[in-house]
Amino acid sequence: MTEKKLNTVRINAGEWRSRLIKFLDAPGLRPTPERVRQTVFNWLGQDLTGLNCLDLFAGTGVMGFEALSRGALALTLVEKSLVACQALFANKQLLKAEAANILHQDALQFLNKNTLKFNIIFLDPPYQQGWLPKVLPLLTAHLHAEGLVYVEAEYALDVAQPNTTFNFSSDWEIIKQSKAGNVFYHLLKSTKN
Repeated sequence: MTEKKLNTVRINAGEWRSRLIKFLDAPGLRPTPERVRQTVFNWLGQDLTGLNCLDLFAGTGVMGFEALSRGALALTLVEKSLVACQALFANKQLLKAEAANILHQDALQFLNKNTLKFNIIFLDPPYQQGWLPKVLPLLTAHLHAEGLVYVEAEYALDVAQPNTTFNFSSDWEIIKQSKAGNVFYHLLKSTKN
C-alpha cells in the first residue's frame, strides 16, 4: 500500500496570511494557483468584510479559506470527496475557522436544498466531467442581487461564442477573465438579478 503525499498551499493575505493548509493527493484535486488567487482577490477587492461565500466544489478549500482570511462573514464549503472533506475539517480546526461550515455532499444535492443567498460563489468543478452546464444555470437562485460567481475551467467562457460543450447563454455577464497556464478563470455577474 502506497502512502498518499501530503501537500500544502499558502494563504496569500488577511488574518491567516502565509499560513499553510494541507491536503492529500486525490484524483482531480488541484488547488487554484497562487498567482490566479492574487488576481481574483484583486478583482473582488481585498476586503471581503461581511460577505457570505460559497465554495461549491471546495477541494482544498483554499479559495474559501482565503475569503475568510480577508474578512468574509461566513463560508460554506461543499465537497463530495471524503478524503478532501476530511482535510477541510482538519484545516478548519488548524485555522480555528469557526465561520466555515463544511458539508460532505454532492454539489447538485446542495443546490437543490439550499435556501441561503451568497455574495460570492467560488466554482471550480473537476475538469472533463461536464459540471458547468449542470451547475451554472442553478446559481442565480443562490446569489444576492449584486453577487458574483468565480468560475475556473479548462476552457474559456464566451458569451458571443458559446463553448461547444454547452450554451453559456445571455444569463451571465463576464466581468473579468484571464488565463494562467491551462487554467481559464472568470468573474461572472448574473443578468437575471
